[in-house]
Amino acid sequence: MDFRHEWKHEVNYCDMLALRQRLGAVMKRDPHALNGKYYIRSLYFDNIYDKALREKLDGVNFREKFRIRYYNGDLSYIMLEKKSKMNSLTSKEQAHISRDEAQRIVDGDLEWMKESGRPLVQELYSKMLSEGMRPMTIVDYTRDPFVYAPGNVRVTLDYDIRSGLKCTNFLDWDCPTVPVGDQYCILEVKWDEYLPDVIRDAVQLTGRRVTSFSKYAVCRAYG
Repeated sequence: MDFRHEWKHEVNYCDMLALRQRLGAVMKRDPHALNGKYYIRSLYFDNIYDKALREKLDGVNFREKFRIRYYNGDLSYIMLEKKSKMNSLTSKEQAHISRDEAQRIVDGDLEWMKESGRPLVQELYSKMLSEGMRPMTIVDYTRDPFVYAPGNVRVTLDYDIRSGLKCTNFLDWDCPTVPVGDQYCILEVKWDEYLPDVIRDAVQLTGRRVTSFSKYAVCRAYG
C-alpha cells in the first residue's frame, strides 16, 4: 500500500478565486478534466454502527472508507475505491466495476462479488456480509484539478458540495441533492516524497490551517 501526503484547507470564495489564478500560473490543468473541471458523484458506504463516520469524528489515526465514484455523468467508467488514512498520509485502492455491477451492489445483489476475481470487490463483499456495510449517502461536488509532475503533486479545489440525503440511487444523475451547510470550498494538496517550494508558496493563505474536513461527514449531517 503506497501512501501519499495530504493537506486539506477550508477556504472561502475569495480564496478560491485567488488560488485559481496562482495555481493556473505554475501548474497544468488535469488533462482528463472537462473544461477544467470534474463533476464528481460518489456513493459512500458505512456499517450498521456508522464506523467510518464515528472514526472520522473521533479523529482515529488509522481509518478507511469505501465508495463508488464516477465523473461527469459518465457511467462507462465507474470505480470502487477504498481510501485509507494514517495521520496525514493517505492511500487509495481502486477496482473498475460496470454499471450493472454498481446497480447490483446498490440493490443488495451481492453473491457475484465473491467470484469477481477483484480483491477490492471481494473485500467489500466480505464487509457487507460480516459488518453490515451498506450504501449510505450520495456526495456530489465540483472539482478544479491541477497537476505538477515534480513530486507527483495534485492540487484540487472542491466546491458546490451536495448531499443526496438518504438516496443511494447514484446512477440516476437526476437524483435530488441539496447544498450542504455554508457552501464550503476545500483546497486539497497531495504529493509523494516532497512538495516543491513553488507549489508550497502558491497554496499559502493567511489564517488558513490544515483541517480534517470530510465531505462524507458533512453530507451525513443531512441523512
